[in-house]
Amino acid sequence: MADYRYQTQAPGQVGARAEIDQGLRSYMLGVYNYMALGIAVTAIIALAVAASPAAMATVYSLKWVFFIGIIAMGFLAPRMIFSGNTATAHAAYWGYVALWGLGIAPMVGAYLSIDSNIVVQAFLITAVTFGATSLLGYVTKRDLSGFGAFFMIASIGIIIAMLVNVFFIQSTMMSLITSIIVVLLFAGITAYETQQIKEMYYEGDAPGVAKGKSIFGAFMLYGSFITLFIHILNILGIMRSE
Repeated sequence: MADYRYQTQAPGQVGARAEIDQGLRSYMLGVYNYMALGIAVTAIIALAVAASPAAMATVYSLKWVFFIGIIAMGFLAPRMIFSGNTATAHAAYWGYVALWGLGIAPMVGAYLSIDSNIVVQAFLITAVTFGATSLLGYVTKRDLSGFGAFFMIASIGIIIAMLVNVFFIQSTMMSLITSIIVVLLFAGITAYETQQIKEMYYEGDAPGVAKGKSIFGAFMLYGSFITLFIHILNILGIMRSE
């Protein structure tokens, strides 16, 4: 049997591989940088609103407007990001970030007034959970693309369940159970999205598409991070009140 342990690659193959690896690292770093900046902007907006009773009252009265805006941007932003226009891509992403900042401000403000440690704990738990699952999605050799349809259907089901609880049932226990399911679901979604973002790097690009990839990747991961944070904060808040 032939022994391939000492087989070497041609210099051109080694160089091409190194170039791809370096390019992939730069690409993923760009994704995470955009995402981190988005989270920072969201935090600044939420804290600024929470510090002003008048702003809190205004934002709270418009909470459903922001909720609908976030859902709408979730569907519209990808098309805007891949429009081929960098300014449009940035406008879509930062608009989405701002909407989330305004949307979560009442919740964050309420918990800050009760116990600011809860918000800090929720953020740290979210960061660890997100980091671990995103790393898993990056390094795993298993193809996660088959989970895409399931994640989409499950996300729609969760949104419906949350709306039913808010408008009809208004159960704290159902809110807790729903948040636990959301955290587990979006831990999986984070791993799936990270792998999909990584795979996008290897795809051939039409003109103008490459510029939107880092922003789109950040858009995907940012949404998952914020969703994890909201529901981890909800879980900690419910557990504290019990």
